[in-house]
Amino acid sequence: MADLVAARRARLAALRERGVDPFTATRFDVTAHAAELATKYGELPEQGRAESETWSIAGRIMAVRGQGGVIFFDLHDRTGRFQLFVRKNDVGDEAFAVSKELERGDIVGAAGFVFRTKAGDLSLYVRSFEVLGKSLQPMPDKWHGLQDVEKRYRRRYVDLIVNPHVRDVMILRSRIVAEMRRFIDARGFFEVETPTLLTIAGGASARPFRTHSNALDIPLNLRIATELNLKRLIVGGMERVYEIGRIFRNEGIDATHNPEFTMLELYAAFWDVADMMRFNEDLMAHLARTVHGSETVMHGEDAISFATPFRRIGYLEAFKEFGGLEREQLLDADACLLLLREFGIPDSPTHAHALDKLFERIVEPHLLQPTLVYGYPVVLSPLAKRIKDDPELTQRYELFAAHMELANAFTELNDPDDQRRRFELQILERAAGDEEIPPPDWDFVTALEYGMPPTAGIGIGVDRLVMMLTDNASVRDVLLFPLQRPLPSNARDDDAEDVPPGS
Repeated sequence: MADLVAARRARLAALRERGVDPFTATRFDVTAHAAELATKYGELPEQGRAESETWSIAGRIMAVRGQGGVIFFDLHDRTGRFQLFVRKNDVGDEAFAVSKELERGDIVGAAGFVFRTKAGDLSLYVRSFEVLGKSLQPMPDKWHGLQDVEKRYRRRYVDLIVNPHVRDVMILRSRIVAEMRRFIDARGFFEVETPTLLTIAGGASARPFRTHSNALDIPLNLRIATELNLKRLIVGGMERVYEIGRIFRNEGIDATHNPEFTMLELYAAFWDVADMMRFNEDLMAHLARTVHGSETVMHGEDAISFATPFRRIGYLEAFKEFGGLEREQLLDADACLLLLREFGIPDSPTHAHALDKLFERIVEPHLLQPTLVYGYPVVLSPLAKRIKDDPELTQRYELFAAHMELANAFTELNDPDDQRRRFELQILERAAGDEEIPPPDWDFVTALEYGMPPTAGIGIGVDRLVMMLTDNASVRDVLLFPLQRPLPSNARDDDAEDVPPGS
């Protein structure tokens, strides 16, 4: 590795001796990108030349091939690859000598016209070029395979360079989020921003990350949900609000969990859970069509259809269908704990926690196609309105597809007295050992006492949604910078394994 870096620094010195410093350029006037030129000149015949039009293109050199007085560069920009044709007789001796010092990873800008070579490759016939940046680290050919996965995440900037499909996923993620906003805005919602630092992190069951304000000399938490502040805005009369923001939960890391993730939360006054189901279905179908041109999405080997309406099944009915369990077993705390032991699941500190673990084991493995599971028990839904004719259950559903939860929604509880009682029960559960239950936010109860209209709310995990739409198996593959354990202080991440033989 050290020899390879030294060789690159020697080339940098050679460029500077020729009066070219790659790090002094401040801008380059780009007039075209690789994909645009490929489309515009796709019908250009063999050895055809479009000399009447001059284009400027810039990007990173990813391959170099020399043939006497000609050098071919593969230049990659954010849209794809385009070949550069640099001929000594056209650019001159000095510029050609500079081009011979360029290598894989360097950044250049070039101007010229498009032609097609004898080999049939569309190329830019370079009349002039400028060195815009120098790569001092050797560039690996590719970073794929399980043995390199941690390194890929740790050095995502290299991963994006050498694995174009990774960059494509990240760009597609940006477009998916933008399309979500367009869909939601068109239905009269207002995008808002609520605090990330909170004295009480509520709205979900999760351990928060804790910090401290030096200015106020008070402990603070990173938010675990945006729910309670968004519902305060409903109380304030904004009626339709949403936020797409980062959420922080001090929990484990696996294929569908990262402690820092992106959540869409949306609330609509005068809607109920049935309205939200229709909205959820329409949004998912729309995004699938936008990305794939149809409601069908391939996820691994499975074809997932987001054609509406989705399958609906009651929470208790799902346990009956897939596990043969009865309502009485599930809604009784002691009986539920016995079920954990029957299925070989470690004991849980609370009834709610036990139900979650049973659902993961018994029901989720059967939820491949989009399924709306509705009618969750009150013990699992401290912020949801009860079903009028069945007060042990709530007007809540979760959307599952490909065996993972994508959305959670309910008709919001707007009775301050009921909310106060549920918070009081949560205090007891927290005391019983469930550290994921947040302390009660009594100011939220006060907000409800001012009056909140009937309201439906939804939370959608954006990272999992992008996983689904881009056919990725791990949430870390759709996060630019997933959380990583730091390297030991005596370890280096720049060893020779980065560089394949022959680089």
